[in-house]
Amino acid sequence: MNYLEFEKALKTFPVFSVKDIQKRFPGFDSRRLVEWQQKGYLKKIKRGYYCFREGEHGEKFLQFAANKIYSPSYISFESALSFYNLIPEGVFTITSATTRNTASYATPLGNFSYKHIKPPLFFGYKLMQEKDFVLKIAEPEKALLDFFYIKKMNNLEEVKEMRFNEIVAKEIVSFDKLTKYQRIFNSKTADKRIRMFIQVINA
Repeated sequence: MNYLEFEKALKTFPVFSVKDIQKRFPGFDSRRLVEWQQKGYLKKIKRGYYCFREGEHGEKFLQFAANKIYSPSYISFESALSFYNLIPEGVFTITSATTRNTASYATPLGNFSYKHIKPPLFFGYKLMQEKDFVLKIAEPEKALLDFFYIKKMNNLEEVKEMRFNEIVAKEIVSFDKLTKYQRIFNSKTADKRIRMFIQVINA
């Protein structure tokens, strides 16, 4: 098998794993991956995961890569809040929720961070079609609840410092859905932080 055959078989995969390769090419010699990296054809993201060096590696690609390299996971916390313009700052680490252990990876593409949540709380994300791939990202309500469930914020000033966009929040957040999700979380601490958030955006 040569590189052109390999590329043709996997060109629709924005990110592919060694397992993806072995499904298509049983007995694949992994030394080819090292060779093709040296030639500049491939880029290693983390152990066992690769992408083609050519192609667009923008925000959506990085979000898909985050889903792929540590699964199950979905984009949430600051990354989702920034995506929805609920907070003004750009986010330089892609943050995700996962039922696996908390983990982080510094890769040639960017930094990825995964925060553990309990399996019953792994819900409230949607599938977004982006060109040839689908990525998983929290709904606005779930991103807020994930964030306040994990982030230690004990007073109103700390919530204000996030500079939430109250106009966007009132437009895109369903407070009925947020309340429904709060019942599932059943967290007094998260409920307290959500109340402070609502107070801030209604000020």
